Amino acid sequence: MALPHLLLVNLGTPDAPTPESVRRFLDEFLSDPDVIDFPKWFWQPILQGIILRTRPKKVAHAYESIWTPEGSPLRASTERIVAQLRAESNGRFTVSAAYRYGEPSIGSEKARLKAAGVERIVVVPLFPQRTSSTTGTAFRRAFESAVSLELGVPVIDRVIPATDPGYIQAQADRFFEAIADEPAPPDHIVISYHGIPERYDRNERRAYSSDCCHTTTALLEAIKWPVERSTLTFQSKFGPEKWLTPATDAVLENLPRRGIKSVAVITPGFVTDGLETIEEIGDRGRESFMEAGGERFIRVPAVDTHPAFIRSLAQLAVA
Repeated sequence: MALPHLLLVNLGTPDAPTPESVRRFLDEFLSDPDVIDFPKWFWQPILQGIILRTRPKKVAHAYESIWTPEGSPLRASTERIVAQLRAESNGRFTVSAAYRYGEPSIGSEKARLKAAGVERIVVVPLFPQRTSSTTGTAFRRAFESAVSLELGVPVIDRVIPATDPGYIQAQADRFFEAIADEPAPPDHIVISYHGIPERYDRNERRAYSSDCCHTTTALLEAIKWPVERSTLTFQSKFGPEKWLTPATDAVLENLPRRGIKSVAVITPGFVTDGLETIEEIGDRGRESFMEAGGERFIRVPAVDTHPAFIRSLAQLAVA
């Protein structure tokens, strides 16, 4: 009997930490109208003529600093999640992963699934907070590929709820693991999410920022942490447009001026570690905090293959 298939969708990653590979990745990523919604006639000359000529070398250097023997940390983590879900499935479903940008793409993975004769496909983007540039673009591409391939089987879109108990438990446990060997709890917690333009959030009726707030509230309750000793922030700003605030980098630089000498940074929007968590937070964020007078900096890892998170993903496949 054919089984339902759980298709996880992650953002994607360059194939290698080289300018050429990064250029291809950024071209696909920044050409997505769900990510950059400027008219093509305006945006593409800027992207092709300026950004893709100057940015790939710098970004490749950042990727090189986090690359492992397994390759991209994001890809390795995604593959570990798939492996754990196969073990968890107990014959109830099959599972694979695709990437919105890069390979295997959503379209190529769906073509493979069509040939395999799956009963239905459950698409789950690995983004617990909803917005057009993450969950939205993943679902749009899944729909487009289903139409173009004439799949002939149901394609069901499901999201990881922003306050899913398994997801929150997993992130809480990662926090406790990260501080277990510290001499004392941190003075403050920064809970950092990927930023988006403020205009996008406004146009989407504040769905993204609301989800971030709900996740933060649930997480603070799970770790029994006082709200006044935490700050919700947004990172990874790109371009001149106004983005959601406060900015993570600015907050980290300012905390020591307020007498806060130790901080833990949690990044719940990233269920797999990658450039934004390891390099942007773990390296540059740490450097900014310490240079401003901080004394202890703790980066809390992503949920990754935490059993509670894996069980939550498995439930989405069969619900």
